[in-house]
Amino acid sequence: MAKVIAIDGPSGSGKSSTSKRVGKALGFLHVDSGALYRIMTWQCLAQGVDTSNPDAVAAFAARVEIECRPEQGAISFYVNGELPGDRIRTPEINAHASAVATVKAVRDRITAILRGLTQYGDLVVEGRDITTAVFPDTPARFYLTASAEARALRRQKEEVEKGIANQSAEAVKASLLARDAIDSTRKYAPLKKADGALEIDSTTLTLDQVVATVLAALPADWR
Repeated sequence: MAKVIAIDGPSGSGKSSTSKRVGKALGFLHVDSGALYRIMTWQCLAQGVDTSNPDAVAAFAARVEIECRPEQGAISFYVNGELPGDRIRTPEINAHASAVATVKAVRDRITAILRGLTQYGDLVVEGRDITTAVFPDTPARFYLTASAEARALRRQKEEVEKGIANQSAEAVKASLLARDAIDSTRKYAPLKKADGALEIDSTTLTLDQVVATVLAALPADWR
């Protein structure tokens, strides 16, 4: 049976960087569950679907074809035979993703996709409901957090480096907090720390320190 390391937390808390490093250290496939919600959002916007209309989003999301491929240490998600790339990382996608993610039909479909990925081997999966809803029974569950200021600076730096936006730190912070509020109060699988998950505040920690903390807390026979 495949092993699964589940890592949740808000945007900018270090989930992606940590998950990638942990996956590389252990030979586990990295899975960015948020990319699936962003893909759904991207396709809704591209086809003119009103993201504030749950019924319309649910009906459309059922038709979006996503191909999952294990490659280069991660699970890649293809849409119509191509990788979305940074097209799903823009401020516009950020502004609509939480609304799409509140739709139960969307969450149910993506949860099924994520659970099906264990066919490819051991996984380290990052997201916002991985420890609570997708893989609640794994013995390796973590919740990463950091101050809003630290998270905003990290996300702003990432956007600038990728050339996908040039927002101020305050604008990025406002966007993060707005998304956190929606995600933590939604009816289905809200963002929260799961009972029994190890919480790691990365505000003042280096990436190496966070990764070391995760690795040290894994079951002994997983390391």
